[in-house]
Amino acid sequence: MKKPVRAWQRMLSGRRLDLLDPTPMDIEIDDIAHGLAFVARWNGQTIGNWPYSVAEHSLLVEQIFSEANGGIDPKWRLAALLHDAPEYVIGDMISPVKAAIGPGYGALDDRLSAAVHLRFGIPAVLPVAIKKKIKEADRVSAWLEAIQIAGFSRAEADRYFGRQGEMAGRQSIRLRPPVEVRADFVSRCAALMQEMAT
Repeated sequence: MKKPVRAWQRMLSGRRLDLLDPTPMDIEIDDIAHGLAFVARWNGQTIGNWPYSVAEHSLLVEQIFSEANGGIDPKWRLAALLHDAPEYVIGDMISPVKAAIGPGYGALDDRLSAAVHLRFGIPAVLPVAIKKKIKEADRVSAWLEAIQIAGFSRAEADRYFGRQGEMAGRQSIRLRPPVEVRADFVSRCAALMQEMAT
């Protein structure tokens, strides 16, 4: 008899997250923050003495999203912060790799996103308008990262991520040790959840 394939990962919290059937009960913010603080964007191909982590990227996306959508409900700001949360277990794959893998990657990402959202009081599937606004903030962040730390010219960044306006001009990329980024990610999540509760 063939041994079943293990499809779960043990987290530092002790939780076991089943990647094929993730449940909100197996998701902890400390696990997400820790994992994302150690996952490098751009496959680590960035300048500086620290990798630019998905956690740092997520903090920037939430900041851009919040500034662009003043007064928006804190649950949508939390959704922006958690927009790449599944990468704490599946890693950050650059777009060309995602395209090569095909629809299976998207399905896995969607399952994990839904469980994360439910764990933190966000609808499993985001409204299209909110998802679009988060994607816009994500593109601004990618454009900034491309020209500030990933070696792209402005023309290349415009071609791949779209020409960005005033919002991009006011932001700068931060490179920090994972322990600092992890703490800031947990703190920001807690602040947004507190806002949601009031």
